[in-house]
Amino acid sequence: MLLVAMVAGSGLAQTPARPAALPQPPPPPADVIGDPELEPQVTIIRREDQVIEEVRIKGELRYVRVTPRHGRPYFLIPDVNGATFIRRESLDSSLKVPMWVLFSF
Repeated sequence: MLLVAMVAGSGLAQTPARPAALPQPPPPPADVIGDPELEPQVTIIRREDQVIEEVRIKGELRYVRVTPRHGRPYFLIPDVNGATFIRRESLDSSLKVPMWVLFSF
């Protein structure tokens, strides 16, 4: 009896229906494709002890990334006048709040 119930149960099982194929998405509008002049222009200078990447947008120097052979990379960002550079460890300009563990249970 148990064998008949198992065979009957497997015969009543439904096969899953095949999902319909998704239609192809439409092409992006022409104004979204982008202006090649707005693309960043990267100049890579390889030296013996470091690699320097200058990033310019519309010909204006935005930042310089310096990757030394030994050590962590850092960024040089021009100040408002463009005469000197400010050194930063990352491009993230958000405020970093110290988070010390005072008590732990």
